[in-house]
Amino acid sequence: MLTENFVREMKKTIEEVRPLSSSGNVADYIPALKKSDPSIVACSIFTKDGACHRFGDVGTTFTIQSVSKVLTLALAIEDHGKEYVFERVGMEPTGDPYYSMARLELTDQSKPLNPMINAGALTITSMIKGNTKEEKFERILHFIRELADDEDITYNKDVAQSEYDTTDKNRALAYYLKANNILEGDIDEVIDIYTKQCSIEMSCCHLARIGQVLGNRGYSTLHERELVSPRIAQLVKTFMVTCGMYNSSGQLAIEAGIPSKSGVSGAILGTLPGGIGIGIYSPALDEKGNSVVGIELLKRISQNYDLSIF
Repeated sequence: MLTENFVREMKKTIEEVRPLSSSGNVADYIPALKKSDPSIVACSIFTKDGACHRFGDVGTTFTIQSVSKVLTLALAIEDHGKEYVFERVGMEPTGDPYYSMARLELTDQSKPLNPMINAGALTITSMIKGNTKEEKFERILHFIRELADDEDITYNKDVAQSEYDTTDKNRALAYYLKANNILEGDIDEVIDIYTKQCSIEMSCCHLARIGQVLGNRGYSTLHERELVSPRIAQLVKTFMVTCGMYNSSGQLAIEAGIPSKSGVSGAILGTLPGGIGIGIYSPALDEKGNSVVGIELLKRISQNYDLSIF
């Protein structure tokens, strides 16, 4: 249980970082995300005792966007095993933007460097088992509902359609990957599933619950059972540290030391050993695609309470 002093300090910190939103911009390449209010700041911390503590604009929901990459990676490894997955997707960070095709053209195998960039994430999505695209997406949705402990979680149809209609870069990546025998299956099907997984909608408390499971080596204190194997939980957390915050990953590892994954909606998933989860939402982004307020909030939480894993 969080102390009264911690709660008081968190409320103060939220208001201290809120003005930083004016230095960022909401994602505008997905029309539906343009409507986001850049001043919103919401944060939840899920603690070992099973309580979700909410701060800031607590009633806000949002689409998780690239946070979904962590979760589909876990499901793909569960479906096929580590060896199969990483024959097709690498394990190395990249200095290129998450949507870039350049590095694919420079490698002999045209293999995406990691699962957190779009090329890698599209390849991972194509691996999810199912007889139809509906069945594949339902498996992703069921997995996320279980992790977040809410059967009512679904995807935002307007955001999904907006992404599908403006996803030319991802479609180009997918065709390039298929031409080089990295990605298998129908491109339209993969794009449909991918845009829907990015459009799954939830609250910061849901994110924090997912972070709790990953931080607790895949064991859910709410379900009292293992939802993700300890090895898979370890793998995805490692990618969160090395690649989860795009080109800010190394800097955030040094300054905060909290395994994290961001999405261009302004969402951030954080996880700490022993089963502490952090969910943050603030839609104003920096030039690298991360929440301006969210990054500062992670740094302050870590530094104020000595939470770095290093």
